[in-house]
Amino acid sequence: MERLSERLELAKKALSALDEVLKQPYSKIIRDASIQRFEFTLEAVWKLAQRYLLLQEGLELGSPKAVIRGCFQAGLLDEKQTEVLLQAVDDRNLTVHTYNEALAEQIYQNLLKYQPVLNQLYAAIRDYVEASRSNG
Repeated sequence: MERLSERLELAKKALSALDEVLKQPYSKIIRDASIQRFEFTLEAVWKLAQRYLLLQEGLELGSPKAVIRGCFQAGLLDEKQTEVLLQAVDDRNLTVHTYNEALAEQIYQNLLKYQPVLNQLYAAIRDYVEASRSNG
């Protein structure tokens, strides 16, 4: 549970950083900073979910997409949210391997739909951890 709490705190900080940058007026620098923050936020949230699924559901999943599908199976995400986060993983993979101006613009626009789903997944896991602390 301690490792899950650590992952929860990392995800909270990453989400806060992403939320902060997405509130800024658009510029190419803000776009690029947003994409960078999205990369580490997605990483923090999927690893949080991975730890949760291991502890709570007994699922050992090794990739972001497997973890997202596991979150759907566990009822943390609905079908639409699952599709959004699977697309987020695809976009993150594109940002890591290539840089292209048009792609950067598209991914930046997509961040507005990824952000609330990442926040929702975080909140669902946070609620579980907080309930476990009060019950245990």
